[in-house]
Amino acid sequence: MNSYNLLKNELLQINADIISLISDINLIIEGSNHKFKNWNNICMGIDKHLSEEIFRVGTIGPIKSGKSTLVNSLFKGDYLKRGAGVVTSIVTRIRYGKRNTAKLYFKSWNEVNEDIEQAMILFPSMSHSSKDNRFDIRNKDDRIMLEKSISTLGNSQLITDDTRNISIVIMSSYLKGYEDIKDIVSLETTIKVFKDDKLAEHKAFVGNENLAVYLKDILLEIKSSRDDVYLEIADCQGSDSPNPLHLAMIQDYLLLTNLLIYVISSRTGLRRADIKFLSMIKKMGIIDNILFVINCDFFEHESLKELKTLIEKIREEISLIRPNPEIYTFSALYNLFNENRNDLSRKDLMRFDQWKNEEDLLSFSNKETTNFDDAFLGKLVGERYSLLLKNHLERIEVIKTDLHQWIDLNLKILSKDAAGANAIIEKVNIHQEKMNRIGGMIKQTLEGSAEKIKKEMKKNSDRFFDNRSGEIQDDITSFIRNYRVSIEKYNADLKATGFSNTLYLVYQEFKHTLDTFITEKINPKIFGFVKNEEENMLSYMESIAKSYHLIVHDAIDEYQNAVSSFGIEPFFEKHRNIKTQDLETIKKIIGIKLPPAIAVMRYNTRIKTEAIMRLGLYNIIRSLKKFLKKPVNAPLEESTRALEDGIASMKRETEKSIGFHLNNYKENIKFQYFFKLVVAVSNTLYEDLLSRFQEYALDLSRFSELVIEKKIDKKNMSEKIKDIQTRCIKTGKELSLLKDKIEKVDNT
Repeated sequence: MNSYNLLKNELLQINADIISLISDINLIIEGSNHKFKNWNNICMGIDKHLSEEIFRVGTIGPIKSGKSTLVNSLFKGDYLKRGAGVVTSIVTRIRYGKRNTAKLYFKSWNEVNEDIEQAMILFPSMSHSSKDNRFDIRNKDDRIMLEKSISTLGNSQLITDDTRNISIVIMSSYLKGYEDIKDIVSLETTIKVFKDDKLAEHKAFVGNENLAVYLKDILLEIKSSRDDVYLEIADCQGSDSPNPLHLAMIQDYLLLTNLLIYVISSRTGLRRADIKFLSMIKKMGIIDNILFVINCDFFEHESLKELKTLIEKIREEISLIRPNPEIYTFSALYNLFNENRNDLSRKDLMRFDQWKNEEDLLSFSNKETTNFDDAFLGKLVGERYSLLLKNHLERIEVIKTDLHQWIDLNLKILSKDAAGANAIIEKVNIHQEKMNRIGGMIKQTLEGSAEKIKKEMKKNSDRFFDNRSGEIQDDITSFIRNYRVSIEKYNADLKATGFSNTLYLVYQEFKHTLDTFITEKINPKIFGFVKNEEENMLSYMESIAKSYHLIVHDAIDEYQNAVSSFGIEPFFEKHRNIKTQDLETIKKIIGIKLPPAIAVMRYNTRIKTEAIMRLGLYNIIRSLKKFLKKPVNAPLEESTRALEDGIASMKRETEKSIGFHLNNYKENIKFQYFFKLVVAVSNTLYEDLLSRFQEYALDLSRFSELVIEKKIDKKNMSEKIKDIQTRCIKTGKELSLLKDKIEKVDNT
């Protein structure tokens, strides 16, 4: 990590030197030149990208596996709330910074009310008092009615699948936390900041589900003298969270990560929930870049032999999903205590001292910790970031070469009389015109290819999401239509709590099951489809760009011969190849990402109206039959028939709602994601090809005008340019040394 920072800082310094050279040349030629502006913009962009580039690491795994403890141990302090509630949907991000800071991002009032309204669909005994029949938690009457409605619910409504009903928990948490939070939340996202010695105060919000429900994001910055601001490690909600909406939010973050750390508790080993989650990650196409940590509890294992047996069992199970997994076993809590031994409580100190007696386990844990640190740092420095440095270094080399050639050509012009200078300039301009024509042809071809790819991606997206033949829509539709409800199961609820309460219970179980199906089965397919489309698009665009290599090389060879005739040796790599584009960097530059996965999981409220109307109709018919003294069904039988109709209506309306939101999701992917990405990749490839011409196509018009018309002191100008030449040569040597250093890091 430190080696990367040193290399990065060296590159930033060289980049700053290049910017200084460009500035001095602008002063010499007494005016701004388009070529120099372009160089300067590239260098400024490199500085920005290197400074802002974030390497994101997602820490995932089941609840109580030790994710927060592991992240704390990596940052060598007890910063994250350990054992936070399972009902919150927060992804807590942590970075190094200049001072200890916690930034809490709160939902807006609209987001809060939307959450509650989704939880209230088919909620019994509730009518809105707010304007436009919308719930508004800021309205006291709305809060009172919701609270009264929740208080009337029985255990069957409060418990779903042996756990607390998520919708009720969400509504109750919002109500209970309102008074404490009302002065913080606003119409826009609000950020509350805790700094320095008040950093720990943020835990009060994370540890209390009544407050945490109002949060949408947390970022901690930990003071450090190390320059690791590029690293972000996120503590994600448990993969076995009972709320599928949380899983959707985790999926959104995982798509942004460069590395995953999957934490498994040695107390439980690999469970069914782990297998499901890892299978989902594999379908998302991000299983390859993952490290596994078995978080060891020393008290759970009789011996090192027994622990190693467990490790091999876990390895075999993981290998079914991820062949040759990288697994490291150590105690994250021991490592955390060891880093903070002087600040431990009496109870923690006693545990720490006991662990020291477990010599075999402790020795094994320490060795595995070292191995993990090496692997972790290798992922950071040896892969993505060495590639990042190489890409930026190459761009700086191009500009340095361009500068060097500009210097040599202009020194040659200064050494000639007007006629000799004009001859050189005319010869260079002939080649410039030819290369400009080739550049225009490349641009036109890439733009045409981009339009062709857009049409192909549009067609593929429409087919993939099609509501008749598309795989996604068909899967969801089949799931909804095949969902079966055992009416007999709810007879007791109909008798005890009535029709509305029972319909709400049925809907909650249906919605939870459908949400789980979407997050576990549908979302991974969507992400896999997107990844495949990206790869195909990039492969096609690069094949188009590479088809111009020979044309580019021929034009460059011709120009090199002309330059050599002036007695100037080229300083560039003659046939530099097109390199694979880094899509993640391109996405960050243009600021795009996939629409949130949760966007599909939204439902409308028409279901309840139809169901209640149907029950009323049955009751009217029943009363009419009684009046006419005809046989009537028992009240329970009427409620059962109404419930059956309500379920059928619920499924129809849900199918329509999902279809509507899925169509919007498809359109966003096409126009706001795919199309923008295609244009960005096309432009990037064009700039890469064009830079090969720009290395040779020098704009000498301004300088030649000054020389030929004798508007400058040639001797004085030569001295200034030679000074720049000396600095440019020095920068070139520094670039070569830095390139060697990066190669050595790659090979270690």
